[in-house]
Amino acid sequence: MANTPHLLVHDRRDNVGVVVVENLAAGTDMLCVVTEDNSELRAVNNQDVPIGHKVALRDLAVGDTVVKYGQDIGRVVAPIRKGDHVHTHNLKTKRW
Repeated sequence: MANTPHLLVHDRRDNVGVVVVENLAAGTDMLCVVTEDNSELRAVNNQDVPIGHKVALRDLAVGDTVVKYGQDIGRVVAPIRKGDHVHTHNLKTKRW
């Protein structure tokens, strides 16, 4: 399991990664792989996070833009710490 990534980051500009394992428990020392260049980094998640959901790669303040796949996917509506679960409770679309 040591070489199996927990989190995928698609673009170096991303400030979140996507969980790719089931039952990611809080406090996991995650192996994160950047698919753009196949580089690796480590991070620790602060909450349990379901597969397919996002984890912050750095602290984000209210009003900041969340970037996933190199694209703007919305704005932060509640403070997010590095390692936090990023979902509808702290991220909203900019469309409305």
